[in-house]
Amino acid sequence: MTTPNISARRTLGACAALMVGALTLTACGGSANAKDDEKGGKGDPKTSVAKIAISAKDGSTGASINATGVKVSDGKLTEVKMTVAGSGQTVAGSVSADGKVWKPKEQLERGTKYQISATAQDADGRTAAANSIFTTVTSSNSFIGTYTPDNGTTVGVGMPVSFTFDKAITDRKAVQSHITVSSSSGQKIVGHWFNGQRLDFRPEEYWKAGSKVTMKIDLDGVEGANGVYGVQKKTVTFTVGRSQVSTVDANTQTMTVVRDGKTVKTIPISAGSPEHTTYNGQMVISEKFVQTRMNSRTVGLGGEYDIPDVPHAMRLTTSGTFLHGNYWYNKGNPPFGRQGTSHGCVGLADVQGAGGSTPAKWFYDNSLIGDVVIVKNSPDKTVAPDNGLNGWNMAWSQWVAGSAS
Repeated sequence: MTTPNISARRTLGACAALMVGALTLTACGGSANAKDDEKGGKGDPKTSVAKIAISAKDGSTGASINATGVKVSDGKLTEVKMTVAGSGQTVAGSVSADGKVWKPKEQLERGTKYQISATAQDADGRTAAANSIFTTVTSSNSFIGTYTPDNGTTVGVGMPVSFTFDKAITDRKAVQSHITVSSSSGQKIVGHWFNGQRLDFRPEEYWKAGSKVTMKIDLDGVEGANGVYGVQKKTVTFTVGRSQVSTVDANTQTMTVVRDGKTVKTIPISAGSPEHTTYNGQMVISEKFVQTRMNSRTVGLGGEYDIPDVPHAMRLTTSGTFLHGNYWYNKGNPPFGRQGTSHGCVGLADVQGAGGSTPAKWFYDNSLIGDVVIVKNSPDKTVAPDNGLNGWNMAWSQWVAGSAS
């Protein structure tokens, strides 16, 4: 999942339209001629007509970490210097080819004081200058949404767009209206709020295989709660891969893998035991681990197990349901295809170390984040729609009812 920082888990940085009216400054030694101005004249010939605009006003707080920059009209920028106030650390940036706009190279830090000094010349070589010292929006007065899937990824047909915000959102309509999700398939996509901090988007049916999905996030400056503003502005695209939906039948202890409408494999499995049954319902693979540790205490059980190297593990729920390899089964009496023996997970035959050619390795290698695994005929209840990326277990009418726009 995406985490809220400037790394690949994507706190989002982007260039936006510059926001503030121009600050018109005269060159050193020049002054405007009021009489000429009143008559429509050109004013003092020593005065530059270049007009510099710095997006953040001098002395302002709560400045954007995305939209900060400099632009000029009736002239070209000759020098822009941006530093962290106090330390003097230079902020790298570049001027556009036409000399009209300067932008920082990277997203600014929140809650940081900066200084910009800019100079420009008009067509006659006359100089204008502008300066601004300002502070960007603080963490306490802003919100960020971590999201999945990542930009540029290929995912399964069940993958929703899912946001988790770091602060409770009270103006859900304002926030949702500034996130748009569209698909090349033409499917209608609707957002649903599970609570004040989670917003998911999906179509009525699974995504069409091969479609391209675009998510436009325009939250910079959007007030999501009283005095709390968004800072993200970015466009994210991902690709929906082939369709793969696998169905686990707890009665027969088998899993049937269907790809693009055709059955490609039937795999013996071992689902939950009578004491620890497996959820029914449509579940989406949200994480994949070649090996991971599983400890029963982390899912609210006692000390029943602590396995440091569970192979080929794929997460199905936030609460701890996985589909994974099992190497610790009784080799003289394998349960796969015969009986449920797990603590609620779906187990496949495997070997320690995640090597070899095993059913678990085959399924792991042939699965994408976003693939659907359906469990049926278990004595357990249907998984909750917000327990993982499992909103497909909610009727479409209910899903739409949870939209704020």
